Amino acid sequence: MQPPSHKSEFVRVLARTDVLALVFGAMIGWGWIVLTGTAILNAGSLGAIIAFLIGGTAVLLVGLTYAELAAAMPRVGGEHVYSYRAMGHFASFVCTWSIVLGYMSVVAFEAVALPTVVEQLVPHYSVGYLWTVAGWDVNASWVAVGVVGSIVMMLINFVGISTAALLQKLVTGLILAAGVLFVTGALFTGEGANMTPLFNHDEGGIVGGIMAVLVMVPFLFVGFDVIPQAAEEINLPARNIGRVMVIGVLMAVAWYSLIILGTSLMLDQPALEQSSLSVPDAMAAVFDSTWASKLMILAGIAGIITSWNAMYIGGSRAIYALAHAGMLPAFLGHLHPRYKTPVNAIILIVLLSIAAPLLGRPALVWLVNAGGLGIVMAYLMVALSFVILRRRAPDMPRPFRVSAGMPVGVLAAVLSLGMVCLYLPGSPSALIAIEWAIFGGWMLLGLVMYAFALKRYGRAHSDRIMQGMFAARPE
Repeated sequence: MQPPSHKSEFVRVLARTDVLALVFGAMIGWGWIVLTGTAILNAGSLGAIIAFLIGGTAVLLVGLTYAELAAAMPRVGGEHVYSYRAMGHFASFVCTWSIVLGYMSVVAFEAVALPTVVEQLVPHYSVGYLWTVAGWDVNASWVAVGVVGSIVMMLINFVGISTAALLQKLVTGLILAAGVLFVTGALFTGEGANMTPLFNHDEGGIVGGIMAVLVMVPFLFVGFDVIPQAAEEINLPARNIGRVMVIGVLMAVAWYSLIILGTSLMLDQPALEQSSLSVPDAMAAVFDSTWASKLMILAGIAGIITSWNAMYIGGSRAIYALAHAGMLPAFLGHLHPRYKTPVNAIILIVLLSIAAPLLGRPALVWLVNAGGLGIVMAYLMVALSFVILRRRAPDMPRPFRVSAGMPVGVLAAVLSLGMVCLYLPGSPSALIAIEWAIFGGWMLLGLVMYAFALKRYGRAHSDRIMQGMFAARPE
């Protein structure tokens, strides 16, 4: 029997600027506002920059493997397609479900970040005590802001990719403008003496401090992989998809490094220790005014929106791809007849994410770490898929071909494995019990749905769908 043909039901509407805004905006969320001071205190000013350069290099190498594979197989689901072709059915599920955890963790993180940042603009709005989590009081109005924000982002993604892409471009522009203003001002008015210590010499030493920052990097850089998820909605030649992804990663590496530099030039260590939001405080120091701090907080809110928006796009398309291939229940693969969006997958994301504000502010760190492990697991499997396909399918058309492909792929796999080890027991940055519970609960949920789908639809059905996808030419 001939495998079924694959005909995309999505609409190709994303132009080059849409894709670049999606890539960059996805990687620049709220984390740079709230975690920059922590990174500098953990590793020292120069140590934090080095950590981001190391992590950024690893992500760039992984991004190059994504770029080649996305151009060769521009199909919805990204990792789902590459890992299936290279490693088979179950590996494809594990890889894709792991990256969905990364997307979900960012969506949930932003649902906690939004009420946190509103507190900076509207002090004492948090009222209506509910309970205490890890020593932090959770209030009803605080939870409501996160829940309402989640629902608004769901509705934007519900009505179509064009609306989401327009929002992404407008808000990314605000972030860039505020960032340029901050960095140029810090370079002219900052003091080099504020950067001491350059490295953290506390318990764990220089290496321990850098590793503590490295563990944040996968979470903060997740986002370039949203592009392969939406490949069937991009109106670009396949070769250019890979190029735009690489440019976006380079922009993000430069962004985080410059933000750390600017903050460390403006705030010395005592000021960082006293600051709850270091980048807005550093911006206020640049212009000696509270309006500058408020502007940077608005840029942070813009980052919340861009990252939130992109993760809804990536997560919903990845879930759709798994369901379409018979690896998750079929209802999750339903597209809205008018808007051509995976509405049930979007609804699943919002239902899971609105639980995050109920855990309060401590959930920020838990989500960063648990989601980070899912992200680096997926990166490792994509890098391995790249290496395997370079050997098994050397003649596969590759519109974007990475120079020195095998060394790049092997190095990307090794660095990804190294990042996985950062989360494991024995590492100074190992996950704690609640983070393992989040990770394990997510994987268990996926395995239950995967087993149900296999029993309901059969492995043969799933394989026919995937083979039909490879046999059909991209539209």
